[in-house]
Amino acid sequence: MPTILHTEASLGLGGQELRIVAESRWLRDHGWGALIACQPESRLFAEARTAGVDAVALPMRNAVDLGALLALRRLMKALAVDLVHTHSSTDSWSGALAAKSLRLPVVRSRHVSIAIRSALVYRLADRIVTSGEAVRAIVVRAGIAPERVVAIPPGVDTARFHPAVSGKTVRDELRLGAGEPLVGLVANIRGSKGHNVFLEAAREILRQAPLARFLIVGDGVGYDEVRRRVSDLGLAEHATMTGFRRDIPEVMAALDVLVLPSIRSEATSQVIPQALAVGTPVVATTVGGSPELVRDGETGRLVPPEDPPALARAVLEILRDPERARAMGRAGQAAISAGLTLDASMARTTAVYRELLAGRGRPPHYR
Repeated sequence: MPTILHTEASLGLGGQELRIVAESRWLRDHGWGALIACQPESRLFAEARTAGVDAVALPMRNAVDLGALLALRRLMKALAVDLVHTHSSTDSWSGALAAKSLRLPVVRSRHVSIAIRSALVYRLADRIVTSGEAVRAIVVRAGIAPERVVAIPPGVDTARFHPAVSGKTVRDELRLGAGEPLVGLVANIRGSKGHNVFLEAAREILRQAPLARFLIVGDGVGYDEVRRRVSDLGLAEHATMTGFRRDIPEVMAALDVLVLPSIRSEATSQVIPQALAVGTPVVATTVGGSPELVRDGETGRLVPPEDPPALARAVLEILRDPERARAMGRAGQAAISAGLTLDASMARTTAVYRELLAGRGRPPHYR
């Protein structure tokens, strides 16, 4: 089977990086060769090794780093790479140019819903894979031919996220009783995710549901600021911040509602399908790709961004009607099974790989 090299210059560990690890592991488990090239000091490098995915630490300082380009080229030759899949701007320049010098096909992912200022690096790729239709539209508007851009949302690993997952261990850890609803936000902590909106909504919710508890899972550059905000708003007894956790299926199952209150950009979230897969309804904002995942009134609720009262009303609506919440959970599970699984996502991704490999022929493996 062909060998796919993923490149990622990011130092962080959010949905984008976790998707690379999950997809590389899927490739390995299904007979493909898979390798990740990433920064030596990145959290992705450690996460890949923890997951049993082959990873190479390779400094990528900037988009014009000739050393990175040559190192990637040597790596591609040494390991007989068949196709290169790039992810961020820095590695997309180095990775794509190295691949082109060896006549290898290139796939570029676009994970985020931020406007593209220059599409030049995207023109180096044979295909662009976007995380959803909203992001695909952004790439096309930037001047890339529509036939070269394909939307493939991240898929849920249904071996981990499924209706039988129990949230009891998490609820026990938080010492929650049966009558104490748990509302959670699971996301990298940065400004665009809307943590401050979530906390303002939490105050509104507590006025009408005083037993409610709030869970903030994740870390990031804004962690300390959000922790201070929890204290300043008098929410310390009601809100728990856990940092990064690996037991996300159990976290999702413990929640009565997952909230994703993104305010500026949101690609096609991974946490929304994960919550739906275990049967937890979602309240999200009408930002980026979230409306592609949440069917308003069926699998959850959609609200305007930066509107804490609207967010609070939507959460309370679900908490007050347990039967409707269960119906939303069942509808969410059905939606995931119908086409948002990891297997379905990777079937579409490997179809892109096969098309490019067939169109180019097998590379000469570097005589």
